[in-house]
Amino acid sequence: MALALIIALPFLGVFLPVLAERLGRSACAVAAALPPLVALVLLFSLQPGVFAGEVLRVKLEWLPQLGLNLSLRLDGLGFLFALLILGIGLLVILYARYYLSKSEPMGRFFGFLLLFMGAMLGVVLSENLLLMLVFWELTSLSSFLLIGFWGARSDARKGARMALAVTGGGGLALLAGILLIGHIAGSFELSQVLAAGYAIRAHELYPVALILVLLGVFTKSAQFPFHFWLPHAMAAPTPVSAYLHSATMVKAGVFLLARLYPALAGSEWWFYLVSLTGLATLLVGATLALFQHDLKGLLAYSTISHLGLITLLFGLDTRLAAVAAVFHIINHATFKASLFMAAGIIDHETGSRDMRRINGMWKYMPHTAMLAMVAASAMAGVPLLNGFLSKEMFFTETLHQHLLGSFNWVIPAAATLAGVFSVAYSLRFIHDVFFNGEPIDLPKYPPHEPPRYMKVPVEVLVFLCLLVGVVPAYTVAPLLASAASATLGGDLPEYSLSIWHGFNLPLIMSVVALVGGVLVYALRKPLFRWYAGMPRVDAKLVFERMVMSLFVSATAFTRGLENGSLQRYIAYLLGAAIVVVVLALGPLPELSGSVPMQPIDGITALGLAIMVMAGLATVIFHRQRLAALVMLSVVGLMVALAFARYSAPDLALTQLSVEVVTIILLMLALFFLPAQTRVESSSMRALRDFSLAIGSGVMVAMLAFAVLTRPYTSIADYFLANSVSGGGGTNVVNVILVDFRGFDTLGEISVLAIAAVGIYAMLDGLRLFQPNADAEGRSWARDRHPLILATLSRVLLPMALLISVFIFLRGHNLPGGGFIAGLITAVALILQYVASGVQWTQSRLPLNYHRMAGGGVLIATATGAGSWLFERPFLTSAFGHFHIPLVGEIELATAMLFDLGVYLTVVGSTLLILANLGKLTQEKPGQEVL
Repeated sequence: MALALIIALPFLGVFLPVLAERLGRSACAVAAALPPLVALVLLFSLQPGVFAGEVLRVKLEWLPQLGLNLSLRLDGLGFLFALLILGIGLLVILYARYYLSKSEPMGRFFGFLLLFMGAMLGVVLSENLLLMLVFWELTSLSSFLLIGFWGARSDARKGARMALAVTGGGGLALLAGILLIGHIAGSFELSQVLAAGYAIRAHELYPVALILVLLGVFTKSAQFPFHFWLPHAMAAPTPVSAYLHSATMVKAGVFLLARLYPALAGSEWWFYLVSLTGLATLLVGATLALFQHDLKGLLAYSTISHLGLITLLFGLDTRLAAVAAVFHIINHATFKASLFMAAGIIDHETGSRDMRRINGMWKYMPHTAMLAMVAASAMAGVPLLNGFLSKEMFFTETLHQHLLGSFNWVIPAAATLAGVFSVAYSLRFIHDVFFNGEPIDLPKYPPHEPPRYMKVPVEVLVFLCLLVGVVPAYTVAPLLASAASATLGGDLPEYSLSIWHGFNLPLIMSVVALVGGVLVYALRKPLFRWYAGMPRVDAKLVFERMVMSLFVSATAFTRGLENGSLQRYIAYLLGAAIVVVVLALGPLPELSGSVPMQPIDGITALGLAIMVMAGLATVIFHRQRLAALVMLSVVGLMVALAFARYSAPDLALTQLSVEVVTIILLMLALFFLPAQTRVESSSMRALRDFSLAIGSGVMVAMLAFAVLTRPYTSIADYFLANSVSGGGGTNVVNVILVDFRGFDTLGEISVLAIAAVGIYAMLDGLRLFQPNADAEGRSWARDRHPLILATLSRVLLPMALLISVFIFLRGHNLPGGGFIAGLITAVALILQYVASGVQWTQSRLPLNYHRMAGGGVLIATATGAGSWLFERPFLTSAFGHFHIPLVGEIELATAMLFDLGVYLTVVGSTLLILANLGKLTQEKPGQEVL
């Protein structure tokens, strides 16, 4: 329960800061901080068991047939990321309280932040991979809201769209990869997937699944060549940058690498794809960071570089390299979050992020300068700081890989080169911002220290950088051991967190990186001139051109297909169907199979003949709309009789009910249309339509003949055998609808309710003048509501409602059910509208059809969710026999409540459409009101 509450608290608290904003900015920040603070306390309450090696799991079945369950998992790796998400999230909330201006909607900002926080917690604490994907996509959506928070700025809108497009596209690839992994492992539960690692790697689909998963990882964690979106996301407020790009958004990708490491790692595919991508990202990010003049731009590219370092470590595919990767995740989160916050303070107090202007800040804000310099030194890997320890482990592991043969030296050499640039851009951050003369033309001058509590989050994070760097064994060691053990899925290799390991090759590499970084920074001017002479590639411009090109191509293609002609769309559909049937029947040696056809009796032949003639009459008289409608109703009636003839009374009742409602609907629509339509189709179009009609009829007949003359296995036997024992009803059709396929029915009534509301919205306020006469000039009858019809309809209403109740109550065991009963009730009520008028009926039946339709969907959903209380899958029904005084023994089933939801939805949706169609007419000015 505590584990589920950790995820739920940020979601539950989304609206708290919005409501508290009217009480003041401090109250708003406190309201935003309460949910993550409580979640953090709950997390620490679970810490002893996690550090002891336990894996805490919570599982609630939802859709077990699809493999989708509400399963949660807390191990060392999940604990680490949840700690970073909640801990740094609290610091960001405190920091944002002073960063955001009074004119900005702080409550909305914190609401978006809590939404993103909950999504990230869902990603790292999900046991079910499909559930993790839901939260994964939610992080993309919520980060879009955060990055585009300053929506009035073009760069914020474009940066948010780019991030959403890139990470969303990667999410689709990840979905496909996860589906393949679940197919191979036979489950989407993480425990079973990790246990099936050998089977996954040995499967022929492993390379495809790996590539798809890595596409999701690389786009999320801004790996080369998908790195271009992250610098443009710097248009977000600095608290967002500090949070998303240190502990959360971009860390989701490397988290997934760590989470799936036991299942996917250990192959050459993994090594080459992951390590080389990480190496390229490490070098590209480190190189480009040096040449950025924007302070947040430098930090963005350095983030890309460090993410590449973590990815490279996972790709080296040694157990100690994975430990080093987890260690650097911790260290990077602390020093990078503090650096972003320091950059935000400088921007907040100077009005600029241009390092060519914000010089000499040591003189004006020494406290902030000292904090930022310590954090930048940790980023550079200076001894006695946390970044140095994980960088030493990184250098060590690059020396121990042997997968490139005689080119093994390439990886440690590239790692050292990246270290050189890391020192150089860190040194530039320190020297150009805090020294290097006086500030130049600052928007805010003179700058000064920020409010006291705005620096507290930076102080906390910098103190952690120092503490971990000096006494790692007494601070981060238990957390690292727990997280690394969960990543490796077993025992940890031997490693040491000592500050001093003696004189060795990794130490030499560190010295070379430090000295080389100083030299590169000293020679920065000729390097800057060289970089200025390079062709400039604006990633945002290239991306927007690609999007625009795709949009233009899609528009041209769409216009070629969609010209507004319904006939063309149907022609495409029927033509494609004919092609598919021909391709399916073509390989058959002969059309008929071994099963003999049943003889046709006289009654059946007569019904078929009437149906055929009615269908032909519909086509012949289709320009006379009323006649065509009558003929069409005959076709519907004969279909209902065919269902009854072949022992399908439920379908017959449904067909009849639907037919009546449909005819009423079409009659209401035809009232506003001309009685006849003129000829518009050319001879060629008529020939096309005739050919398609004949071809479709022949192909469907051949397909039906081929299927019916061949033996086949039907699932009907399963439903017949389990209808009573599994669903408690002898009416198999109804049991299927409300039990076996209840989720389908829930989706259908939801769509029905949504469609009804949409139609109501389109019709609301629309008024059409009613014609004075019919098509032949004859005036309408003066008596709109004939007395005989009105009187009979009022007598029929209670009878129809009684029949409806009878049909509803018997539906679980005899032909009937909520859908049929709902249609009967709707027909009975619409008859009152027709016979007595809208005003008379609504004054006596003041029903709110919106609430009825919505309430039906809610009742059906609540019935399904109620099974969770008994730890059963969603929509599991229960039934039993009960003795009721004066009534006797009766069977009751929870499916009846679900059927009640279906009934209410059908009645509400049908009347919402039909009753409002009947209210469209109004009299022309001067016309006599009848």
